[in-house]
Amino acid sequence: LKLIKDLNNKEVKGIIMCGVNPVYTLANSDDFISGIKKANFSVCFSMKNDETAIESKWVAAAPHYFESWGDNEMISGNFSLTQPTIRPLFDTMQFQDCLLKWMGSDSSFYDFIKDNWENNILNNTSWNKALHDGFFKSKEKKQIISYNDLDLFDYNVSANKLSSSKSLGLELVLYSKSGLGDGQQANNPWLQEFPDPITRVSWDNYLTVSKADAKGLGLKNYNVSNGALDSNYANIKANGISLKVPVIIQPGQAKGSVGLAFGYGKSNGMKKEMQVGVNAYKLYHNFNSFQNVEIEPVDDNHEFACVQLHNTLMGRGDIIKETNLEIFNTKDVEEWNSVTKVSLNHIETPVNSPDVDIWDEFDGSIGHHFNLSIDLNACTGCGACVIACHAENNVPVVGKTEVRRSRDMHWLRIDRYYSSEETFDKDNNRKDGISGLSDSLSVFGQMEEPSNNPQVVFQPVMCQHCNHAPCETVCPVAATSHGRQGQNHMAYNRCVGTRYCANNCPYKVRRFNWFLYNNNDEFDFNMNDDLGKMVLNPDVVVRSRGVMEKCSFCIQSTQAVILKAKREGRTVKKGEFNDTCACSAACSTGAMKFGDINDKESQVSVLKESDRVYHLLESVGTKPNVFYHVKVRNTNET
Repeated sequence: LKLIKDLNNKEVKGIIMCGVNPVYTLANSDDFISGIKKANFSVCFSMKNDETAIESKWVAAAPHYFESWGDNEMISGNFSLTQPTIRPLFDTMQFQDCLLKWMGSDSSFYDFIKDNWENNILNNTSWNKALHDGFFKSKEKKQIISYNDLDLFDYNVSANKLSSSKSLGLELVLYSKSGLGDGQQANNPWLQEFPDPITRVSWDNYLTVSKADAKGLGLKNYNVSNGALDSNYANIKANGISLKVPVIIQPGQAKGSVGLAFGYGKSNGMKKEMQVGVNAYKLYHNFNSFQNVEIEPVDDNHEFACVQLHNTLMGRGDIIKETNLEIFNTKDVEEWNSVTKVSLNHIETPVNSPDVDIWDEFDGSIGHHFNLSIDLNACTGCGACVIACHAENNVPVVGKTEVRRSRDMHWLRIDRYYSSEETFDKDNNRKDGISGLSDSLSVFGQMEEPSNNPQVVFQPVMCQHCNHAPCETVCPVAATSHGRQGQNHMAYNRCVGTRYCANNCPYKVRRFNWFLYNNNDEFDFNMNDDLGKMVLNPDVVVRSRGVMEKCSFCIQSTQAVILKAKREGRTVKKGEFNDTCACSAACSTGAMKFGDINDKESQVSVLKESDRVYHLLESVGTKPNVFYHVKVRNTNET
């Protein structure tokens, strides 16, 4: 970097940094530290005393972006405003306000933005209206650059170079996880505890490696006596740098490639509990995400916090139902989404028939009746719903040790399954071809291992709010019961912690508070200090030790809508329930849709009539209020 060279040569006398942490993110950070020590002044705008702030001569306390003004133009002609949601909590000043003061201006950054918008953007439109709406769309036509004017990338030349290139050993791919990202939010315990969508590991980064390469290099994953996942270490060497990293053997990983995530290995401005992982930026030589590396095994043990240890469906096509586009378009629904049948007086009867119910049916036709639709075609496993659920419902963070003991508190999990063969369809065919006990033992054992090139599917699973809920019948104190609006309720102050309900739940979605997770130094996360408690939702009670908890369909939000309509003397408006459930409101792909099925014009009511609808573990007869849509794959080659 020229800047680093100039700093060390004293050609740059001073440096101002904002929104960056170069001491952490630069591979040659030692040279940068040496350079800023030689500068006459160095100022770092930061919310915390991070790696760069410690090395700077001056630290300017910057506000959180929730306390800041700003504007954006992500698409040409489409302007948006960022305004504070709260007043600054501490004695901080925004970077732009400091720049204005240093330039001798008496105006604030808010005044600067307002003046710029009124003179250059709004075209006589009201500033207050733009501020109220949060955006402004300009009618002025911008110059559109034609593709013909661009020096386009020549894919043929690149493909020829790629085909003629020679392997230089293992190639390391440096990437950012969908949860933790590049590390700027590494002090957020929600993101640390969020399991990676693919590996299902939280509180760690690791070297992902193919099964073939792992065998050749002597890298291992293994389960210990309590079922938890462990590994040995790999020593990665590149450009004179060496890192000791734990290992995850990843199905589908290309042979000859390994992966390592950014964002971990931070130690400054972090609570001790969140100082996890290794700093992958040390290998980020010349800002290149691809590096040729040497790897050797290290005989040492690493403990992972992995929330899913069973990786394949083993032909259980009733959990993830899927078909291909050709069958979906040409075959009868019974061919690709048949209803499970059970025996009634030795006669096959659909499981959804009232004749096979063992309980009287609830009358869901009166008032509101809530359902959640999940489209497996649209779910990408991103996990936005998981974090939204945490934020909305005060779900506690328990830490790596407790997650490793299968005591995570996520109300919503996203199961990820690999196919044992190249496709899930071949899995089902192989399972159907099993003959005899010995054959089943050997085949099912083999099907526990994912394919080297598997299909992958994601399935969000939360409390299914069963109309015939097995948990409700076993609670000795009636702490869990069925509501008139379809929800399965939890009365926390009645619960005595027998955990019978969790044992009787076929979906395993109930969570038990093994400890007190708030005001407890053993769990020093966001519920153990006044600043962290500011993220708690005042409409949702914080649960205590010995209490069972689970998804509530965000009942506080649905009730707020109902009470608002009641105060205003009207019925609930069309679509007013759509965003009341945090998971569906956060879903960017539209995979989740929540609403009232008694409103026949609501999205969820229309979706419920689709031929693709099925229920999870339908054969159990629980009649859930959560329904899934059969995954349809387009397998036609173009």
